[in-house]
Amino acid sequence: MTRAFIADASVAIGWVHPGQATTHTAAMLDAIVEGSIVEVPALWPLEVANALIVLVRRRKLTEAERHAGLGWLRGLPLRVDHEMASLAFSGLSELASAHQLSVYDAAYLELAQRRKLLLGCKDGPLRKAAKRSGVGLWE
Repeated sequence: MTRAFIADASVAIGWVHPGQATTHTAAMLDAIVEGSIVEVPALWPLEVANALIVLVRRRKLTEAERHAGLGWLRGLPLRVDHEMASLAFSGLSELASAHQLSVYDAAYLELAQRRKLLLGCKDGPLRKAAKRSGVGLWE
């Protein structure tokens, strides 16, 4: 069993919205049930909350489903990393530039590198950057 792993916002959306779920997001949920902890950069709650609002606006999620999803997500065993703000103008910016990522995605990559944890993400460019950087991906 994986004791801890990094999950980006796309994974959390897969946990809340069935249309975004994959076998990987389901396996990560199973790992949480078995005791794994999800490690996330401090921007994760903002990204996830915003994505759920966008899904409501696009009529892919109801307001009730959004509220239920937020409540469920609040109960997850999360470890929030607050180092990203101090790295934004240096390491994160450089990592984003080197891999042609957003600084947001670089925050997940940097956290996975620093903590030496698997990265769970659905985003193609972030997955490619992780492979190039030697970061293990949830497969």
